[in-house]
Amino acid sequence: MNIYAKGRILFPGGGEVLEEGFYEIRFESIGGLGAHLAGQMLAEAGVLGAGLNGAHFSSYGSEKKGTPVRSYVRFCSREQEVRTTSPVTRPHLVAVFHSRLFRTENVLSGLRPGGMVLINSPDSPSAWKERLGIKGAGVGTVDALGIAVEEKTRVNTALLGAVTRALEFLPPAAVKEAISRTFRRKYPHLVEANLRTFERGYEEVKLLPPAPGEEVVLPPPAEVEPLLGYLTAPPGGALLCPGNTVLNDLSASRQGFLPAFDRERCVDCGLCDAVCPDMCFVWETVQGARGKVQRLRGVDYQYCKGCLKCVEVCPTGALESVREVEGYAEAHRVPRFELAVPVALASGAEEGA
Repeated sequence: MNIYAKGRILFPGGGEVLEEGFYEIRFESIGGLGAHLAGQMLAEAGVLGAGLNGAHFSSYGSEKKGTPVRSYVRFCSREQEVRTTSPVTRPHLVAVFHSRLFRTENVLSGLRPGGMVLINSPDSPSAWKERLGIKGAGVGTVDALGIAVEEKTRVNTALLGAVTRALEFLPPAAVKEAISRTFRRKYPHLVEANLRTFERGYEEVKLLPPAPGEEVVLPPPAEVEPLLGYLTAPPGGALLCPGNTVLNDLSASRQGFLPAFDRERCVDCGLCDAVCPDMCFVWETVQGARGKVQRLRGVDYQYCKGCLKCVEVCPTGALESVREVEGYAEAHRVPRFELAVPVALASGAEEGA
């Protein structure tokens, strides 16, 4: 396909010329899944392998597992310069590296009509389209996590294969060369496994384009202005980071496995609670033969990032590593806190209204 029209890139499939000559991509992820590296390799493939001009950069907080990460890629024709480094707020394609990000982040904000969202999920695109309630955009799904577990790699190269399939204007060979070049530098023993992961992501992705004439129902771009400023912040300041509240949700950090709890095997030794970095274990006080004792009720999977340290130290096998399937965490979760919203925050919002 000819990707140039008046010096600009066409939408995958041909047709409409993009605004300002850019094709813009946003990767929505969390630290540890390799979104930054995936964006870097995709941009490198477009510039060195497809003759485009392009730019890539990411935004993230502290470099640790579980923190939100956004990686941005812009492409344009070789005749045009990329003279902006602003975040991509109106993407043509969004790749979601973990489906649980829909619970904590506005990952689809600003998706353009006719664009595409790719989701790391074994479910069908039609199921996700109905679940998200979006219209006027395509949906694609690929079981990137399943592929990564089988190939002993990460989800990023599987999603990179799915993205390449959706874009159409990037030659797969160019992206594979970028992957090989990247991994040969530090991890040459992982080159072949990541190439297989890419190929499986490319072949196994399921794409559902938007229906012709479908009405557009998509979320608007996210507000860039801060919610609180020096005139509107409450006395004493405000700490809104979810990582410091009961609303913190680490479920998107899990990379395919979580600890399953068997109450019958548990002897309440507490070793799991001693090594857990995120206070996931919930205890209760019960009447024992010698008085009141502490008894382990279960795991609050909202705070579990799947490090499996508890499985390593459990002496009885009451905790074992299992492959996470959709709905397991919700069905077996034992909530640690009863409040869904902090009372102080809720009352403060009402007073300020």
